[in-house]
Parts: sequence; structure tokens; C-alpha cells
Amino acid sequence: MSFFRALLGRSKPVRPDLDALFGLPSAAVTLEAAAGFRPTGTGSVAFRAAEGKAFADLEREVTELLNADDGPAVEPAEDEYGYTWLVLRAPADGGLADLVTDVHAVNSSLEAAGFGPSLLCSLAAFADGRGRRAALVYLYKRGTFYPFAPLGGERRDNALELQLAASIGGDLPIEKDKGRWFPVYGAPGL
Repeated sequence: MSFFRALLGRSKPVRPDLDALFGLPSAAVTLEAAAGFRPTGTGSVAFRAAEGKAFADLEREVTELLNADDGPAVEPAEDEYGYTWLVLRAPADGGLADLVTDVHAVNSSLEAAGFGPSLLCSLAAFADGRGRRAALVYLYKRGTFYPFAPLGGERRDNALELQLAASIGGDLPIEKDKGRWFPVYGAPGL
């Protein structure tokens, strides 16, 4: 079968590696040392909500599970493109590691229930002392990360994104195709 894929110019899709999310805490240390960016304690998971009771029940169960501890509540939001975002915040006594665990749990739950194709991306938000914001975005379907640095409105700081990508290249799998570094303007949690 791989011969025909090669002959037709098709490649086998990359399987997502949700465990790559656990590289975010070490990338955060690198980001702070290299560029002064620290985690804000906020992250989010974006997915296209499926119709039907099974998906609605799963979304409710995941939200209840994450809200069961003493941490801040999970906040659902919808963007202008019809994607649902679950915004998560690290508990006051926790940190990025706790946030990553919650983001991983949301992704894993949706994937295990057969809704993996509905997952778009996950992000962890960062900020520096000069008021600049950035996010490390995990592309579920590619299994890679890329930085996104909004400037306000629908503008982004490409130079900063390249700087951040170069800084964390040893910590996380960076998306090599920059055409896939999609802007997530107005993403809840950023």
C-alpha cells in the first residue's frame, strides 16, 4: 500500500502524540530564560462540536471531571468560526504542569470517545514583562507545535514567533511548514 501512496504523492497522516504536551513545562523554562515569557496559567482546547447526545454527554462529563477539584472552573466558549473552546486555568497552588495535565485529559477523552477528528488545537498562553502575549499552539492533526504572537486586531508578530520557535526547538516538535502556523486571533484563553 505504501508503494501506491508514494506513486500518487500521498503521505501517511501523522498520528498525534498527545504526550508531546508534557514537554510544555520544560519549554516554558526555556521561553523564560531565552525571551522573558512566563506562563499565564491559562490554556484551551479547540474542537468542532459534533451533533448528538453522545458528544453533548461527553463534553458535559469532561467539564464536570475538570471542575470536580478545587481549581477554577472550565469555561466553554465558541468562536466566530463555530469551534468550541474549553478554557482551562491552572489552580492557584498549581502551575503549568497541572494545566498541561488538564489539557491532555480533555484531548484524550475526546480522542478515546472517537471524536479525535473533531480536535483542532490546544494552546498554552504566555506573557512577558513588556505586555506582549504569545501562545504555544499544539496542532492535533500534525502532532506539532508553533508559536503565535498576536499584536492586536488581526496582526501578528512574525519575528517574535520565529524567535520563540528557535528557542524551544529542542523542547517541542515544531511545525516545519510555516504555512500551517495559523493565526488564532481572539482565541479564548489567550
